[in-house]
Amino acid sequence: MKYSNVVVAGGGVLGSQIAFQAAYCGFNVTIWLRSEGSIGRTQPKIDHLKQTYIDAIEKMAEDKNAWCAGIADEDTFDKEECLKKVENAYANLKLELDMAKAVADADLVIESMAENEKDKIAFYEKLAPLLPEKTVIVTNSSTLLPSMFAKYTGRPDRYLSLHFANSIWKNNTAEVMTQAQTDEKYFNEVMQFANDIRMIGLPVRKEKSGYLLNSMLVPFLLSGLDLYAAGVSDPESIDIAWTRGTGAPKGPFQIFDTVGLNTAYNIVHQYQSVPGLFSPLLKKMMMPYNFKKMEAILKKYIDEGKLGMSTGEGFYKYN
Repeated sequence: MKYSNVVVAGGGVLGSQIAFQAAYCGFNVTIWLRSEGSIGRTQPKIDHLKQTYIDAIEKMAEDKNAWCAGIADEDTFDKEECLKKVENAYANLKLELDMAKAVADADLVIESMAENEKDKIAFYEKLAPLLPEKTVIVTNSSTLLPSMFAKYTGRPDRYLSLHFANSIWKNNTAEVMTQAQTDEKYFNEVMQFANDIRMIGLPVRKEKSGYLLNSMLVPFLLSGLDLYAAGVSDPESIDIAWTRGTGAPKGPFQIFDTVGLNTAYNIVHQYQSVPGLFSPLLKKMMMPYNFKKMEAILKKYIDEGKLGMSTGEGFYKYN
């Protein structure tokens, strides 16, 4: 089945990006949100994304080195057509608080909520009885496995993972990961959807926490955060060591600010909960980092409202 109606559950950094990208590619998109406060936090992200796409298109017209493959192909690029698609996406993207109304005709629901197991389970249990028979569900979880939630969806054969990289208009990959009960038919449909929204679909045929990208990225981020937690150096110096030493565009703390400190906190909290499962020796071997200190640092920033770029301040300040 070719999808038309897409619902994104959650308007965070990636949720809003996924929704805008799908709308830009012509899908009917609704973002389901839990509260009026969520609307107040999500709408500015949508406003910002509109301007981000416009700025990117203007740069693409002037400089091929600034190309964003999630927006257009070089050989068929039409600046005015792309700008029109941005305006249509912005005008047609809907925000909805009523879950039943949001999913009434959904072909695909993309769960993009915080990395909190209990909250995700509660969401799926509420969602399951409201869905049409046709609806496929995917999770954009960064670290939690889809098999943890399949039974709560009411349709484990139509449930799998679809994970995006941040800044998806230029970092246009989508990891499609199955779980044991996923029907191949729906895996193929989701792969096609990824292509339809201008992503490069990357098949992940075996469940792996962190998928492909985060299996490599998370250890790197934790290493940077541990250097700060241990008092070895400050965030800016750690970032400079990485960016100047490797040529990478961002260091760990710049990445934390980009993805949001709430996401970082949830990942660190998840890792901290693991050591109790192991013997002291194995704990020392497998968990060399001070997760408790790392978690405390992130919580302090969050409590102060410094959530990263989305709020104007995280480890760095933004205009």
